Amino acid sequence: MPQAVLLNNIDHHDLRVITARGARYGDDTMLAPTFFREFRDLQAHYPVVFQKTADGGFQPMALLGLRPDENLFLDGEGSGTQRWDAHYLPIAVQRLPFLIGIADDEPMIHIDLAHPRVARGDAAEGEPLFLEHGGTTAYLDHMASMLRALHDGLRDNADFIAALLRHRLLEPFALDIRLDDRSELRLTGFHTIDEQRLRELDAAALHELSQAGFLEAAYMAMASMSNLRDLIERVNRRHAADR
Repeated sequence: MPQAVLLNNIDHHDLRVITARGARYGDDTMLAPTFFREFRDLQAHYPVVFQKTADGGFQPMALLGLRPDENLFLDGEGSGTQRWDAHYLPIAVQRLPFLIGIADDEPMIHIDLAHPRVARGDAAEGEPLFLEHGGTTAYLDHMASMLRALHDGLRDNADFIAALLRHRLLEPFALDIRLDDRSELRLTGFHTIDEQRLRELDAAALHELSQAGFLEAAYMAMASMSNLRDLIERVNRRHAADR
């Protein structure tokens, strides 16, 4: 069970965070929440899809696998340290075990003490968060910067999604996959950018989207879908290695 607390240099002076990758550290996830300003970095490696939320909106997601609890970018044995096989790590994954919480109406850094990345003690594995005589380490400063980018990006997604819905630019997406071993997968429950609808927008709508930075993001999301082929090949390689 998560145990999120406000981070401070008194109670947490000896905390360390393990930065190795692996399923044992919670990296075995199919999806990573993202925001439209991150699409440029994501689109070279991951498909970007849109998942419907409980309130009727949509959340952009980087697709890391084709089945629940599957991350096709983790190489090596699942019981130990693994390699993340992509040059860019989504911010929502990289920032763990930290999160933004609200304290006195201000966003503040919190840490999940129950997360498997958290270690305690000077001899423990991982990156220290605080300097011996006070102050924060470069690692914690970097995490704070990423948390701010993620916090602001997820907040700004509301306008991006509203624009996509206003111009009817999201369409349901389903993919039936036949693997090399003749087994079948079905990927469903997501939306993608409607390419035909985007082409049909008039100049005023395109200008509006462009001025807000949304047009570029829409094209990045569309381009990212070519990475589905890579995900399928990663599944095929795993199945072949298991035989």
